Amino acid sequence: MSAVLQLAIDLINRPSVTPEDAGCQQLMIERLQACGFTVSELNFIEGPSDAPREVKNFWAVRGTSGPILCFAGHTDVVPTGALEGWQSDPFQAEIRDGLLYGRGAADMKGSLAAMVVAVEEFVAAHPDHSGRIAFLITSDEEGPAVNGTVKVVDWLREQGIVPDWCIVGEPSSSERCGDTVKNGRRGSLGAQLTVIGKQGHVAYPQLADNPIHRAAPALAALSQEVWDAGNQFFPATSLQISNIGGGTGATNVIPGELSVTFNLRFSTEQTPDTLKQRITALLDSHQLNYRLDWNLSGLPFLTAPGDLLDAVAASIHSATGIDTTLSTAGGTSDGRFIAQLGGQVIELGPVNATIHQHNECTSVAELESLPAIYRGVMERLLAH
Repeated sequence: MSAVLQLAIDLINRPSVTPEDAGCQQLMIERLQACGFTVSELNFIEGPSDAPREVKNFWAVRGTSGPILCFAGHTDVVPTGALEGWQSDPFQAEIRDGLLYGRGAADMKGSLAAMVVAVEEFVAAHPDHSGRIAFLITSDEEGPAVNGTVKVVDWLREQGIVPDWCIVGEPSSSERCGDTVKNGRRGSLGAQLTVIGKQGHVAYPQLADNPIHRAAPALAALSQEVWDAGNQFFPATSLQISNIGGGTGATNVIPGELSVTFNLRFSTEQTPDTLKQRITALLDSHQLNYRLDWNLSGLPFLTAPGDLLDAVAASIHSATGIDTTLSTAGGTSDGRFIAQLGGQVIELGPVNATIHQHNECTSVAELESLPAIYRGVMERLLAH
């Protein structure tokens, strides 16, 4: 069994449902320390005082000067869902028909295993490599993401540490490992809108103020607004209404309030402030009595073509023969926090077809090719 397959299995077999780590990070730390990394464990407590939970994170670095190439990822996984939907135990990795099954196989314990093995191989071949190699690992990516990478980034900022290049091991690929690299992500701005009316009897509408009726034209306008046309790397900004609630459940009562949840996935053509201003102006134009509570969960980031993307594309082609495609599609990732430090950030990992599903899996052959891709990036950036 290959080194990367064995390590991936060892990680999958640890039930690290977010924010639990279940010993995954200790396993990685021991491997990294054995090849010369200095490790800083950065753990934080979350939850109520009577039932606190520890979020484990670590920063590991090899080398003392020069540019930093950072591998970033998470050891936590999403819950399994109903076990009867799985063909095998999600926390007992199993190989069937050339596929490695288990929760985290693709998202993202396979990537973590490939990163560790790639670094071990690279350090063995280049013990005096230029620059620095680092790992930023969290157990709080699939959950609230408040005590994980974002806090490690704050710590790095305090230490004056800025990774020049960062590879996040998210499952970026579509059909074959390496066919797609994420070189950015859209921002995510959520809002909870409460439209205030006056409750009353449906037979006496003149004595009430129906917030559903008042809000309907404004909601239609929000859904039809053209925010921008996107740009070379990003699609146009999109607003989607995801939840609407109002009323008592009775057919003869006009509700007093209407609750609306919506989210914008926005490009680098926008800022949160400009979007908030435009939405507020639109709602005001409809003369609504309302409250708005905003939740900014991520800013957009973009890594333009340059030395990191050149090294990644060349390494993918050398290892697989694939000419990779750049994409900014999909949701958010911890790359949004790391990018705020100012370095180049991309996402490169396995095929994402089964992530968060029952019977999550990844190709064994492609998993075994991933260390060569990661190692090839190091060869191009640090083996001088």
